[in-house]
Order: sequence, then C-alpha cells, then structure tokens
Amino acid sequence: MGMTRHAPQPHAALQGDAPRQLAQLRQLLLLVERIAGRQSRDGADAALDEAARIGVAYGEALPVLQRRVDALTAETSAWAAAGVEALSRAGGSPPAAARLADELSDALNDLAKLLNA
Repeated sequence: MGMTRHAPQPHAALQGDAPRQLAQLRQLLLLVERIAGRQSRDGADAALDEAARIGVAYGEALPVLQRRVDALTAETSAWAAAGVEALSRAGGSPPAAARLADELSDALNDLAKLLNA
C-alpha cells in the first residue's frame, strides 16, 4: 500500500500560533514607531495586556475563526517582514516607517476586532 502525499499547506507551521505572532507584531509596531520618530501610542504594558486578551479570545474562538486568524496573522507577518526589509534598505526612513507603522497598526486592530479582543 502506497503512501498518500498531500500538498503542503502554506504557513502550516504557523497555524495555531497566532497569539504569539500577534504579540511579536505588536512589539515590531513599537519598534517601527520609534524609527518613525513617534512616541508609542500604547507602550509595552498595553501590548502585553492586549497579547493576553488576544490569547484568551483566540483560545475560546471556534476552530473556523482560529484558522481565519491564523491565515491573516501569517499574511500580516509576511508583509510586515517585507516592509521591515524595505525599511532597512531605505536606511530607516522616518516617513516610510510611519507608513509601515500605520498599516501594521490597522492590521493588528482589525485582527483584534475579528476576535472581539
């Protein structure tokens, strides 16, 4: 009897790890805001509080919602990494950092709303 092969799913290793990734993205946002020359709107303590709320909400969510959050978190992580790389190549341009910070903040807020956290 032969083994059945399944095509690998994109970001399969990241599924179920959304709360940790979201906390890391929130920390990345704080760093990018500093590069942009901004004072952090929320600060590290608020980021930790949000991470805890998201972790609880994620754990209580239906599996279909968890998979949706997993996929959106992986997508957000990918474009955030590309944005940081571009920012690095641009020499840490404050206007570019501000735009990345705004986009990342909006994405994180949308993900938190999806979980009602």
